[in-house]
Amino acid sequence: MSRLIPAEKISKEKTLAQAIDLAREALADITKEEMIGEHRGVVLEGERVLTHAFECLMPGYVGWYWTVTMSRVPRSRKPTIDELSLRPGEAALLAPAWVPWEERLSPDDVTDTDLLPYRADDPRLVEGMETSPEEDGSQLAEFEKSLGRRRVLSEFGRSEAFERWYSSDRGPRTRSTKAAKARCSTCGFLMLLAGSARTIFGVCANEWSSNDGRVVSLDHGCGAHSETDAPKGRQLWEQSEPVLDEADLDIIKV
Repeated sequence: MSRLIPAEKISKEKTLAQAIDLAREALADITKEEMIGEHRGVVLEGERVLTHAFECLMPGYVGWYWTVTMSRVPRSRKPTIDELSLRPGEAALLAPAWVPWEERLSPDDVTDTDLLPYRADDPRLVEGMETSPEEDGSQLAEFEKSLGRRRVLSEFGRSEAFERWYSSDRGPRTRSTKAAKARCSTCGFLMLLAGSARTIFGVCANEWSSNDGRVVSLDHGCGAHSETDAPKGRQLWEQSEPVLDEADLDIIKV
């Protein structure tokens, strides 16, 4: 709903602008007289069409206006009531604009069993089976076809995924990476991805790591690196030889 911004004075349609009393009387059809406040101005809607705005005194409607839209026929000075309504002003409290479900949904709202709407024009995907292996001789195309996928990631889709993964908590700018002694690129538990992704990402295969089964950047790091070790504990004192060595005692049967 658009907000109404009435003007105190206008240079056109003075005949309609001066019909304030007629407009107030018309509001008696939709509200009580004590709910109608001061006249706050007019809005010129078009040629020979004008709206009067009166302050709304109903509880809970601060900043709203009772409005009366009038018009007149050409060469006539007689106003005609067209519409009565309640409209918000600049200070009115309105509900947030409605957003379609598929736009307000976030990845965190989705569970494994939820079904998402099909997007035929998803920019992250391109047709993956339009070209047959016989036409271009591509083994990759045959591989894609064997997976039964009609669409595969587009260049935009890959770029978007790479940026999201790299800026996540499995990228290089994390506390675990700063504390790690080495990076994932030198870890024996790293499984590199295929294609262009292998130069930036891999999958962690260490069950003792919090990243197990997740995509990590090559410059990520954690404390479960295959080639690092936990710091050795320091002894608080030097252990001396025991005064009584029971291992040297002879057992005598009596």
